[in-house]
Amino acid sequence: MKKRSLVYLGMIAVLCVFCASFAAHSQTQSAEQKGAATMHATGPFDVKLTPQDDKLDPALGRMIIDKQYHGDLEGTGKGTMLTGGTETKTSGVYVAVEKVTGTLKGRNGTFLLHHVGIMDRGKPQLSINVVPDSGTGQLTGITGKMNITIADGGKHSYDFEYTLPDAK
Repeated sequence: MKKRSLVYLGMIAVLCVFCASFAAHSQTQSAEQKGAATMHATGPFDVKLTPQDDKLDPALGRMIIDKQYHGDLEGTGKGTMLTGGTETKTSGVYVAVEKVTGTLKGRNGTFLLHHVGIMDRGKPQLSINVVPDSGTGQLTGITGKMNITIADGGKHSYDFEYTLPDAK
């Protein structure tokens, strides 16, 4: 029975990877078919992280995200972050979901961002992507990814590469 369960779980994992690949291909194809151009938005942002005292385990944490975006994206970001630390102080992980509300180069609406950050002995990897089909208002159909830079002194800025179905 255990062997059958492992095979079943393996098949589900392969199916999920296939579905994710198909969805990504469909989104790209859909944006290209509608003539969407890749756009960039940049600017600074302020962020406040408020730890939540769950007392589950010292290695695990949860924080509330509160952001103020400026520049090409004027608005707010509200979300939740889960963190995990290790005995190696320069290694850890975080995942977060953030709802962005505002104006992106003159277009009003909302969309969700999904964050995955990994620190491997001081070497960071960060992926922030728009959640498929999460755009509303004039941002319906938005796809994209965001990069974050933290300069000396802790100043944060973003570079947001995105497409919209009818962006010109």
